[in-house]
Amino acid sequence: MRDEGANGPVEQPRGAVTVRDGGGLLVRVHLPPSALAEPRLLLQPRPKKGQPEEAGLALVLEPAGPNEWQAVVEADHALEEGRWDAFVVTGPDGERVPLLPGLRDLRGLVSGANAAPGAPVAVRVPYATKDGRLAIRAWRRATHAEAGRITVGSGAMTVTARLYGAGLSEGADVALVRRGRESVVVRVALSAEAGGQDFSFTVDYADLLAETAEGAPVVWDVFVHPGAGAPRARIARLLDDIADRKTVFVYPATPLGGVSVRPYYTLDNDLSVEVAPRRSR
Repeated sequence: MRDEGANGPVEQPRGAVTVRDGGGLLVRVHLPPSALAEPRLLLQPRPKKGQPEEAGLALVLEPAGPNEWQAVVEADHALEEGRWDAFVVTGPDGERVPLLPGLRDLRGLVSGANAAPGAPVAVRVPYATKDGRLAIRAWRRATHAEAGRITVGSGAMTVTARLYGAGLSEGADVALVRRGRESVVVRVALSAEAGGQDFSFTVDYADLLAETAEGAPVVWDVFVHPGAGAPRARIARLLDDIADRKTVFVYPATPLGGVSVRPYYTLDNDLSVEVAPRRSR
């Protein structure tokens, strides 16, 4: 997809993305004249390590101006949870060329306006990868708890959250599940607000230390049970324009004896708590 003409190499195709009302994505692609042969937009799910590549979502690019084409990824186009790389496919030979990131208008994501309490959550966040390509981070969760403010104290943390896809009922609580072959669950009471969607809870770090072996880091994943017997839902932060939250939102670690405890967001933007030995200086 490079044209070594009189004017030198032509830049790779570039995609600008606008988040539309309702959660759809308008993708506008700038293509060099030499590439104008039945172009298509391909969103390809990035396979997990050791797994084969799966079929992607291909959309026809419609003319939108001189060397400009566009396609709409509708809200009802199912993008399974994960990372989707964006390509342009030109012609019947199926050659696919990575899209470079253009302007990204993500204002529709910032307020979480496309998500309604009581309804499942589907989020798509366009972003630039570390190697400078356009990709989309997608989440699809039938039940989701959106983390809000996290307040870190001297020996505890308090979290506010809002539940989507379900309502809080009798027996609702928060569960911190220790990762590992022998998982342990620490349950925490929650305080529900009127309406059954908003809630808050406080985790006493001492409860985690009592179930943590010395010498090795331990991670606790945070869930909410909406009611007695209801399936648990991950507490995460998804409803804004940040594709990778782990290195953006960094919370202070609390020293407690020979360990430190800190909340953090995982690579999937889920909320977890790490208990780790303190480093000697």
